[in-house]
Amino acid sequence: MRFDVLTLFPDIFNGYLSQSLLNKAINNQLVEVHLHNVRDWSADKHHRVDDRPYGGGPGMILMVEPMVDAIESVQSRDDETAEVIVLTPTGEPLKQPLVEELATMKRLMLVCGRYEGFDQRVFDVVRPREISVGDYILNGGEVAAMTIIDAVIRLIPGVLGDEDSPRQDSFSTSNRLLEFPQYTRPRSFRGLDVPEVLLNGNHAEIDNWRRTQSLQRTQDRRRDLLGEG
Repeated sequence: MRFDVLTLFPDIFNGYLSQSLLNKAINNQLVEVHLHNVRDWSADKHHRVDDRPYGGGPGMILMVEPMVDAIESVQSRDDETAEVIVLTPTGEPLKQPLVEELATMKRLMLVCGRYEGFDQRVFDVVRPREISVGDYILNGGEVAAMTIIDAVIRLIPGVLGDEDSPRQDSFSTSNRLLEFPQYTRPRSFRGLDVPEVLLNGNHAEIDNWRRTQSLQRTQDRRRDLLGEG
């Protein structure tokens, strides 16, 4: 899968791209991540890409011309047409079924906002998909873009060591319950013992215990996932 990230601050991604599973996926040619500095499409001698909003108000707005030029230019850099995604708090919420849908695509373009957002004509011209990673405001879309990349690559075959792992995750379409508690060594720590059922080798009992724990955890923490409001 190819990711194209449009941002004003590409250096934010340097450490992220060089670590852990994503770095391994890139080295194994399972994933490509291309960073593009939107300032490169500015016609201003100071590479300015923002301006004051018409009608007044606080902050600055990302200008339509450099944003649209950047998106259209990057779109043309590969034969595979990218799904263009603008990270914005007004977009559809990022949930696991949406992540699973995105993971079926061959190329995603992630457009990171800054300041007070985008000139509306960016949306009118490009018609991107708008996605929000939560009901809160970030300083920019870079962390949100990393969130999408992180969630999506886990579903790409070969990225994780265990292909069954994503199917057991909380929120996945094959498992609407929150994940059950997990334990490892030592068996006892400060008077807290690993549940005996996990030690007896009876896989049917273990599966039943885990299912019960998942259901209880979901009822306690996320009743909405059970359709209970």
